[in-house]
Amino acid sequence: MKLCRFGSPGAECPGLIDAQGVLRSLESHITDLSSDMLAPDRLAALAALDPMALPVVPTPVRYGVPVSGVGKYICIGLNYRDHAEEAGLPAPSEPIIFLKAVTALCGPDDDTLMPAGSTSLDWEVELAVVIGSRAKNVTRDTALEYVAGYCVANDVSERAFQMQSSQWDKGKGCDTFGPLGPWLVTRDDIPDPQNLHLWLTVNGQRMQTGNTGNMIFSVAEIVSYVSHYMTLLPGDVIATGTPPGVGMGMQPRPVYLRAGDVVELGIDGLGQQRQTVAG
Repeated sequence: MKLCRFGSPGAECPGLIDAQGVLRSLESHITDLSSDMLAPDRLAALAALDPMALPVVPTPVRYGVPVSGVGKYICIGLNYRDHAEEAGLPAPSEPIIFLKAVTALCGPDDDTLMPAGSTSLDWEVELAVVIGSRAKNVTRDTALEYVAGYCVANDVSERAFQMQSSQWDKGKGCDTFGPLGPWLVTRDDIPDPQNLHLWLTVNGQRMQTGNTGNMIFSVAEIVSYVSHYMTLLPGDVIATGTPPGVGMGMQPRPVYLRAGDVVELGIDGLGQQRQTVAG
């Protein structure tokens, strides 16, 4: 099941993408796709609806963040061995955790705004995990039971800000640095999150190509690990790392985004994003 929120910023409506790729409204059934709607019984109720009986929404539309009320945006750094190599850093022995400000969240096709003083704006296509049930100290074997679904994420990064200290957060949390969506694809539609193809282009040129099977730490390992250090709540998002091909790692010199550049990215079964960099 593909769930979404569409409409102008701050006034998004809940929707569903049917099997033919048609956007349909859920407004007669729910007021919003909020974090409390991610519980297994709530998702089961939505899955029981007949999509063909739902009103068709005229397109094109703007898609917003697929879930409202995100409490935490957690990121995992250097989770692909070849990305760690291009960054000149050793592969981690355990997941590297940092937080991205929830105010960075935006729709999948919203403009990326260059913050004042930006010189090294970079891209990172990532598989994002959305939590559906409260998770604390969960095991690896049961971890996926706490997942509501998956989304495409672009972990937009300002490398100059990021590298000013040992803490990465200020280079990750600027406004519009968290495009998410276009849809939340529920866990039942993604039986193996470790076999998804990821890609990203800049101005039509392929920059990143990867597969989630190359993660150092799997989705189940990540959810379990993080849940031992902080309680995961419905609506929390975990971005699971990026494959190689980021601008910072380009040879013989880094390549960074400039105003007017267009970034497109996608993941098998989870849809695509498109952002224009605005100065």
